[in-house]
Amino acid sequence: MTPHEKLIFVDLETTGANLLNDRITEIGIVTVSTDGNIDRWSTFVNPGRPIPEFIQGLTGISDEMVETAPSFEILADAVRTRLEDGLFIAHNARFDYGFLHHAFARSGHALRSEMLCTVKLSRALFPAEKKHNLDTLITRHELIPEARHRALADADLLWQLWRKLSTNIPHEVFSKAVQTLRQQPNLPLPTASDS
Repeated sequence: MTPHEKLIFVDLETTGANLLNDRITEIGIVTVSTDGNIDRWSTFVNPGRPIPEFIQGLTGISDEMVETAPSFEILADAVRTRLEDGLFIAHNARFDYGFLHHAFARSGHALRSEMLCTVKLSRALFPAEKKHNLDTLITRHELIPEARHRALADADLLWQLWRKLSTNIPHEVFSKAVQTLRQQPNLPLPTASDS
């Protein structure tokens, strides 16, 4: 982590947890540029399939809310532009990165971003704590949720968490943990049968 690195906090809502069969329904991105400017962006995504009732109950996102939204293929260029030239930060980052990786591949694009998982960061900084899910971290670090299980609100929680950790943890300890945990994802490209 350089002192003036672009930070990209990402959260997705999806139709489920299966990378191959489920699809993205909402994208939230909070970008903190090198000069400290903050940009918040979100969009619904038409998943091209029904959202299971359980997921609708969890996220509050209904089929009606996404039926007129653009498909990921239409959004791909805009999303890729927002994810370029910065550190991709998400809670359980492999989930969010994996869904985006597959969505980009299906639309003929590639996602190549260095990634940092805030679950792993929390574990590294607080090894004595047993739980590191987002609800636990909200309580532990006194974060202020606007809404849970909505993409932009959860991405904003990660930005809040980052500010708390980088302020309250000694700089050398925080920076070393970030440097150790950041990684270039090595995900296989989906095959035609994965679509």
